[in-house]
Amino acid sequence: MALTALIKEAGGPENFVLEDRPVGDPGPGEIRIAHKAVGLNFIDVYQRTGLYPMKLPHALGMEAAGIIEAVGEGVTHLKVGDRAAYAAQPPGAYCEARVMPAAQVCPLPDDISFEQGAAMMLKGMTVQYLLHRTTPLQMNDTVLFHAAAGGVGLIACQWARSEGIKLIGTAGTDEKCALALEHGAAHCINYRTQDWVAQVRELTDGKGVDAVMDAVGKDTFDGSLDCLKPLGMMISFGNASGPVPPVNLGILGPKGSLKITRPTLFTHIGDHETCQKMAQHLFDKVLSGDVDIRIDQRFALGDVAEAHRALEARKTTGSTILTL
Repeated sequence: MALTALIKEAGGPENFVLEDRPVGDPGPGEIRIAHKAVGLNFIDVYQRTGLYPMKLPHALGMEAAGIIEAVGEGVTHLKVGDRAAYAAQPPGAYCEARVMPAAQVCPLPDDISFEQGAAMMLKGMTVQYLLHRTTPLQMNDTVLFHAAAGGVGLIACQWARSEGIKLIGTAGTDEKCALALEHGAAHCINYRTQDWVAQVRELTDGKGVDAVMDAVGKDTFDGSLDCLKPLGMMISFGNASGPVPPVNLGILGPKGSLKITRPTLFTHIGDHETCQKMAQHLFDKVLSGDVDIRIDQRFALGDVAEAHRALEARKTTGSTILTL
């Protein structure tokens, strides 16, 4: 049996229920993992509220780290006793232990802690695909990154700095802007007190940025398009402020023949070999010191509702984890 946080109907954080649930043994292509720490991400909020519908009841959570307890037939990259971490579907990480598909579970280097592993896999591999797999970016290119002081944002600030990419961040307070700057952002704009579109134009001498990386959604989408240079790429990868309304693609031509994409991490890591390579790239960045995984909030599994309230209210910085 494993203590598990799940929801039986979509809604607010108060809908979380804690239950002891049977774990069972892994089948072919599966593993059983005992969690040591679990990561929280905004996709968890989308699933809890019903923005991303799922069959209920269901445990939430897409990211965790722990120790492999059992290995099913056909699994060759993991063995019992291995340290491991993952960002993977289906949801179900908010628990003490689970059985799950093995393909996206990755061996965790000894020099990376379980807490770091739980805090970095979804966010870090998101940054990997944003900077390396979505649109060509080179040294001295400029990107606009919204929510630069969040878990994904602080990793992106450091990763971009390590590769000579100029990252202009936005955040909602001066303190969060200072945090983004400390972690490698070239500039950070307080979007609550400044005209961030005008600031981006000024910082780029009127040219605009090569790419926008936007997980905020509805509130920043239109302004983000106005920050792009001709032929620039709009990468909309989240909906923290709500989903982007329907877009008239005809506006992209007059704005400079802009490009737009709506990627998800789970498309990028759907192939086992690709997922393992992306994870290794992330591990290398952390082990080299280029990227430090900052964990600013820790909650017990039983306090998952409180954790969701903090995340949804944008009161968090860096990564948030559940401890076990």
